[in-house]
Amino acid sequence: MSIFKTEAGGREIRSRYEKTLESWPVPAERVRVPTREGETFVLVCGPEDAPPLVLLHGSGSNAAMWLGDVTAWSEHFRVHAVDMIGEPGLSAPSRPPLASEAYAGWLDDVLGHFGIQRTAIVGASLGGWLALDYATRRPDRVERLALLCPGGVGRQKIGFLFKALLYKPFGRWGMHRSIKAIAGVDPRSEPGVAEYLTLTFTHFLPRKDRLPVLSDEALRRLDMPMLVLIGARDAMFDSRDTANRIGNTAPHATVTLLPEVAHSILGQTAPILDFLREKND
Repeated sequence: MSIFKTEAGGREIRSRYEKTLESWPVPAERVRVPTREGETFVLVCGPEDAPPLVLLHGSGSNAAMWLGDVTAWSEHFRVHAVDMIGEPGLSAPSRPPLASEAYAGWLDDVLGHFGIQRTAIVGASLGGWLALDYATRRPDRVERLALLCPGGVGRQKIGFLFKALLYKPFGRWGMHRSIKAIAGVDPRSEPGVAEYLTLTFTHFLPRKDRLPVLSDEALRRLDMPMLVLIGARDAMFDSRDTANRIGNTAPHATVTLLPEVAHSILGQTAPILDFLREKND
């Protein structure tokens, strides 16, 4: 299975990612974990005796999305930043059906490799969906959840696809406009992020299948503490639908709707850390 438009494009993305990892701000182990879905790359950092924390990035991304957060979080947790399978990181390109046990089984393998029985999880977008899917299937293994614009709850919009097609003929300028319209990343204020996304979506083939929507029954099984941060201007998921469904079903969820924020949520390092440490204080 290829997740890139060309082999050369895949090599360019991986090369840029490996160079980005050179600026990982704290000492980290680079671990390649054998799993039933293929090899999985994990960056591990923080005190060995600290509580575990697993980070799951969004679609079209990799562990580099946590560069701005990991310094603070790794002071208090043994952080495991996972490159999800089927995404443009250093893990296997495997993409088993989303509406299956496959991803939970894969994450079982990752956690088992590190001897993690129970952990807190931070997930963004697709990673938020994976965190929710895992927590509904393995609630005894999840200590608490911090989610940023999670998929699989609110209605998935399709308008962003038309925006992407509209800007596609306009090359680099069009890609920047598309990134701003869909992810909410402004190339003027976040040039590094915008350039990385431009490179990625020039060569990467995103998933085309829609995320499975979690039922109310499944959401009610989430009895662990949850922090859910949602951008009110999210172009990919219906923000208010997400907020309402989680607020009405998950008994221990705190939902924050960020009024001027789109799908990409930045600058939430401290609130997430405060939430993660509540039990440990």
